[in-house]
Amino acid sequence: MDFAFDETQDAVRDLAAQIFGGQSTVERVKEVEASDDRVDRKLWSELAKADLLGLVLPEVDGGGGLGMVELALVLREQGRVVAPAPLLPTVLAGLAIAEFGTAEQKAQWLPGVIAGDVVLSLALTDHPATPRVTAADGRLSGTSLSVPYGHLADRVLVATDSGVFLVDPAAADREVAEATDRSKVAHLTFAGTPAERLGDQGVESWLLDRYRTGLAAIQVGVCEAALDMTATYTSTRQQFGRPLSTNQGVALRAADAFIDIRAIDATLWQAAWRLDEGLDATKAAMVAKWWASDGGQRVVHATQHLHGGMGADIDYPVHRYFLWGKTIEQTLGGPGQQLATLGAELAEAT
Repeated sequence: MDFAFDETQDAVRDLAAQIFGGQSTVERVKEVEASDDRVDRKLWSELAKADLLGLVLPEVDGGGGLGMVELALVLREQGRVVAPAPLLPTVLAGLAIAEFGTAEQKAQWLPGVIAGDVVLSLALTDHPATPRVTAADGRLSGTSLSVPYGHLADRVLVATDSGVFLVDPAAADREVAEATDRSKVAHLTFAGTPAERLGDQGVESWLLDRYRTGLAAIQVGVCEAALDMTATYTSTRQQFGRPLSTNQGVALRAADAFIDIRAIDATLWQAAWRLDEGLDATKAAMVAKWWASDGGQRVVHATQHLHGGMGADIDYPVHRYFLWGKTIEQTLGGPGQQLATLGAELAEAT
């Protein structure tokens, strides 16, 4: 098997690294955290100018026509600098509209996604204990919790008991809250809220496969950057006349983190490749998300712990990676829930 990326994928990765590395510095992230909407608008504009927001949208709709592997490469670079931008929910929602939407829905939303003028979000859940939003006669009732960037999204794709609907979050009762990673989310309560159906059945599972895979891609970037930061710190920090990294306990903890990252990485690319090849990727995406949740939380805990007191200093950037890692861990349910969902899928398949 050939795990190498092709020239196009290398170019996408390098362009994303250039934009994220140039626009999202630690100082810039601090500025965004102090803003009202918690979005790096300058970065968002640069992503649009580079055509990265329309990267995976079909060429017929004005996009780049690329796939999940290329999107995962971009998301990994976002994770490396914990860049506050609604990239994953906007692109996946746009991709779902391109795949399942009517001609009118595509014309209304996709040009804005590509140009960076539109922010979209997702209200999905695979937790059996979470009450489902209900839909009847084009109106929704129920609650969607912690909708990413729901405070400023132009539309939210809401999963209900009878399919996925496009909803204007401003038409719902909207309570804005702060997520673990300091981004803003919205709790949306629907009470006969008008909504527009997107496609027929199967849209939610289609979205979940890609959402799980995208979260794993971001987690790889988060964990790799956090471990790199830890390697630099422990190699330069002196204790008893020698670098911290020369202590066996430090080296072993870092090595365990490295192995966890490689596991997330391997399962991520398997899921992304299967999606691009049109193969059943549900179980592969579940495995990738489980590793991102379970292995990812071990990595960010280790990197913060190995920084000692510096890990708790909010002026030092490693804590941001911890917060992002924990948010990704819990999105769509933590490791136990991910494992239970995967087990149910395997049981059904047999």
